[in-house]
Amino acid sequence: MRRRDTGARRRAARFLLGLLPAVLWGPAQAVPVLEGRTLRYEDGSRLVWQRSYPAALGDLSGPLEVGGVTYLGVGPEVYAYTARGRVLGRADLPGAVTSLDASGGVVRVTTAGDGYAERFTLAGGAAGPSVQERVVFPPDPTVTQWLLRAAQAVPEAGVQAAASEDPTNPFLLLRLAEQRRRAGDSYAALSAVRRALGTSLPFPAWVQLAARLDTAGYPAAADLALDRARRDAAGRGLDPDVPVSRAALGAYGNPSAYLGTLLDQNRLARAAAWIGYLRELHPRFEGGPALYARYAGILEAQGRAGEAEEWRQFSRSLRTGTLYNLGADGLDTVRDAARFLVLALLLSVGAALVVLAVRAWQPQGEATRPLGGRFRAWLRRPLARSRLISVAYASLSERFLLTLLLAGLVVSLGGWQWANLAGAALRSPALNIGTYGGGWGGAGLGDLNLRPGPDSALLIALASQLDGDDSLARQTYTGALPDACALNNLGAISQARGDEAQAREQYRAALSARPDLSASAFNLGLNPGTPDSSFQRTYRPGQPRLCYPDQRSLTRAVTGDLSVTLRQALLHPAQVLTPAPGRSARLGWALLGAALLSALMALSLLLPRTRLTPAQARAPLTRVLALLLPGSGLMNSPWGGMLLLAWAAVLTALAPWSGLVTFPALPLLASGALQGGLIVTLAVIYILNAALLLTAEVRHYRHQRWKARADS
Repeated sequence: MRRRDTGARRRAARFLLGLLPAVLWGPAQAVPVLEGRTLRYEDGSRLVWQRSYPAALGDLSGPLEVGGVTYLGVGPEVYAYTARGRVLGRADLPGAVTSLDASGGVVRVTTAGDGYAERFTLAGGAAGPSVQERVVFPPDPTVTQWLLRAAQAVPEAGVQAAASEDPTNPFLLLRLAEQRRRAGDSYAALSAVRRALGTSLPFPAWVQLAARLDTAGYPAAADLALDRARRDAAGRGLDPDVPVSRAALGAYGNPSAYLGTLLDQNRLARAAAWIGYLRELHPRFEGGPALYARYAGILEAQGRAGEAEEWRQFSRSLRTGTLYNLGADGLDTVRDAARFLVLALLLSVGAALVVLAVRAWQPQGEATRPLGGRFRAWLRRPLARSRLISVAYASLSERFLLTLLLAGLVVSLGGWQWANLAGAALRSPALNIGTYGGGWGGAGLGDLNLRPGPDSALLIALASQLDGDDSLARQTYTGALPDACALNNLGAISQARGDEAQAREQYRAALSARPDLSASAFNLGLNPGTPDSSFQRTYRPGQPRLCYPDQRSLTRAVTGDLSVTLRQALLHPAQVLTPAPGRSARLGWALLGAALLSALMALSLLLPRTRLTPAQARAPLTRVLALLLPGSGLMNSPWGGMLLLAWAAVLTALAPWSGLVTFPALPLLASGALQGGLIVTLAVIYILNAALLLTAEVRHYRHQRWKARADS
């Protein structure tokens, strides 16, 4: 009896010991585990599901399980999976995901950029994860083309399985549709296309998908994809008032290149849809004027002159707000105009100095002989030699003319340098992605070293406002007041917080300061017919229209005006030679040298004139040079300066004929009709110069005769 009791006790003890772990730790739970590049979902020792990710997709982050949903960062994407391995959704982020955490009860994602990091909050739902903050995509193809690359990396035999595993990737579904169509199953192909259009995508992916749908023969689906691209871009803060570079447009689906392909193929019906997309969302894209002109030319060749003229007028309307209303490439025109003036002034200064040096050569040699010679005198008696320089033999009016020419040369060189600096700054990627703000854009603005002032404050505040930080934006806008653009955007902040009365007051103040400000007119309900207002009505209905800085404002923010460059050259010479985007060391040295020569020539005005005998002043070689270099022999009169500058300008305009000097942004100089007119003008200048010299000779001869009679 005792043996039986002992055995029962032992069995009960073993049962209780086996039950103890279950009591202490509860039942085993399924958990996601990342092994290498394979995500495994395990329920104890049982494998529920697994997914493998090729190395081409980028680094993996996580996994993180919250509320029965598993999150995994794959490159710039965060995928959400159910407990059964079904893809719940995908969040598109602007950089590679580096960490996932659920501190505070919400899913937080960190993405890495070049020298910066961004934090985003994911909100879950039946449709999958969504990013609560604004996402600004950098013009980086590794980010914007990730879905396309992921689909292209799948071998042909594995497309169906990959599309089943990831139904959120429309490029996989489109490949599946093409397979079904080749197999003769058009119904299944259309079904796959409809499923592709039912996905959630950022606008760069919509543009890429539209191009592939167009190529595959689904034009209606392509138009729908383009419309969704516009709406997604508008929701992310992209605006037609902000320019887009060729590189950014390439990262955002490259619609301009595809439009060029359609025009090459003479598919005007499809080209109209794509150029309409660019006109609405990215009208100020790099290379736009040339593409608009090409499209207008094709329309005109088909007898559609009215449409062609409408496109030309639209292209011309985009010049408003640019530098001198010259268009997006206006700085190139200013640069070439400055180069033209530099060459013309160099020719005129050189001609004047040659004539003065030849005229003073003989008397200068005689005067410097007691000092040791023309050149050795600089070492022996420099002060005395400096009083015998060539310009000391020139009259006050001749020296004054040279001073003016050298001052003009300084300003022209400064304009050339300024155009280079401003052009390089305005081409900064941070200012050419169709919007402002975001981590990538903020880091780019920080690298620009914006000049303190209202224009910089407007740009920084606008970026903060677009990112949703109205408090910081309102504080920064105060540094831009009373700028009309800042007043309008402060009104938008007031309207967002429900203060309609103050908002309308600020809109009215902005419109009073700038009657042509379409943003304030739109916000006051005046319905201006500008492209940006039409875009706002269509894609951001009910929202106030923000004011964006134009090219002139951006130029002042990044570089300042011409006076800033000239002031740097005069007050901070070393800064002119400091390497910077758009800054040329040779041009900097030329600017400093011209400024020094101009200052020395101004000082020469104080030198007493060394008289020349009539024979020395009218040496034969001097008279020949005065005939060959128009105006150089008449610098004592206003006619001399006018002829000298006109002669130098005409020669500079004819310089492209030689091929040694070109002015690409001044195409008028290359026209044959203008060249013929320039040659005629040059001949007239020589004839007029000869007539004036002959008149001066006759006057001198008469004066000599009168003097001889008076002496006798």
